[in-house]
Amino acid sequence: MKKLGIIFCAVVMILAACGTTADETAPDQESGTVGDETAVEQQFDVFKIGVIPALTEGDYEVPMQKLEAILDEALPYDVEIEVYPDYNAVVEALNFHHIQMAYLGPATYVIANERSGAQAIVTQLIDGKPYYHSYIITHADAPWDSLDELVADAENVSFAFGDINSTSGSLVPGAELKRRGVFEDENNHQFKDVRYLGSHDATGLAVQNKHVDAGAIDSAYFDTLINQGKLDKDQFKIIWESEPLYQYPWAVSSEVDDELIKLIQDTFVNIDDEEILRGFGATGFTTTSDENYDEIRKVMKEMGKLD
Repeated sequence: MKKLGIIFCAVVMILAACGTTADETAPDQESGTVGDETAVEQQFDVFKIGVIPALTEGDYEVPMQKLEAILDEALPYDVEIEVYPDYNAVVEALNFHHIQMAYLGPATYVIANERSGAQAIVTQLIDGKPYYHSYIITHADAPWDSLDELVADAENVSFAFGDINSTSGSLVPGAELKRRGVFEDENNHQFKDVRYLGSHDATGLAVQNKHVDAGAIDSAYFDTLINQGKLDKDQFKIIWESEPLYQYPWAVSSEVDDELIKLIQDTFVNIDDEEILRGFGATGFTTTSDENYDEIRKVMKEMGKLD
């Protein structure tokens, strides 16, 4: 039997990874060529997958255990999934080849692609479509019924983002608020205060409990949290919705060959376990590719997130 068991990554592992120099990683990157099965096996006896903390660890635990078991059975390697402490930690782990695949937000994927050639291969579907939105939400009791009204009263608004590297929880709504002249960054804005809470559920709960006046959240996770009973739909107003965004990708590092990529894609596409799908706010999985994230690249350049 292959080893199962989800691992929640310790921060010390990430610090160790971040301290590694590019020169130190060169032997691993050059130890085999793409398509060389023997070299790939030498590079990873265990196929490691890193996951961003879009939700808290407890909300991910059962879906990840089930996903790990499916992939462990399908792939010719032991599979381990680690939920990392923040978005950037997953990018660093992928860049330094400490993991072979990652579940990333679109913006963090673009960074990983730019830095190390990571490639998007799978994404999730919502009602049969690979798109979602960024929402700006307020409490149902709040006086603002539109983003125009909220922006006009910015000095009286405490605003929450998710992780600073989140596409829908930070980047896209931040770009919209920048266009409207009320936000540049955490220290330069016209709001009463700005906070980064780290995950979508933390933002939703902060708005619901009136700890903040408004916040940015992923539409799919917002719906999932409502369906799970963790948020009360009647306690919210959605006052802004972004243009459609291409869904979160699962991306592989440059050391993963085409044959293994195809096997991973086929495995994901055939997943129909409702508990796994609900964990990602999804109705299914489909294949994807790098060009689907070009629009996010444009927004990132606008916000100064890419060189």
